[in-house]
Amino acid sequence: MTQIRIRDAAQFLGVSTDTVRRWIDDGILGAKRSSGVLSVDGLELARLARDRAVLPADPHGVATSARNRFVGLVTEVTSDRVMSQVELQCGPLRVVSLMSSEAVRELGIEPGTVAVAVIKATNVIVETSADNFTSQPRSAGGPR
Repeated sequence: MTQIRIRDAAQFLGVSTDTVRRWIDDGILGAKRSSGVLSVDGLELARLARDRAVLPADPHGVATSARNRFVGLVTEVTSDRVMSQVELQCGPLRVVSLMSSEAVRELGIEPGTVAVAVIKATNVIVETSADNFTSQPRSAGGPR
């Protein structure tokens, strides 16, 4: 099991280390001490992060099949004649979109606008630290 130090857990949750310690004291989050270092279980932390994640409600109320929707505020728009770069701050996430300048004008996108970033991806890359990598032999016919 992955053990995560208190300061790192606080950073992942976007709270102070004091808040994480209070949650441990209140039994909201379990912890264990190993070699004098207090840490929390990564799976338990992931569940708590998911349960406590709060994004603003979608102001558009649109029915969609896309599951990756992030409501946020447009923080910057950089445009030329043809293309625009639109930056949104969606809670702790910064989302950048490239679109036509025509679409920016038609949608009235400007800094301060509430918008929804909808991400539909067929290829998502997931990375972990080298510390998490375990070398296991691959079978001759297995995936590479």
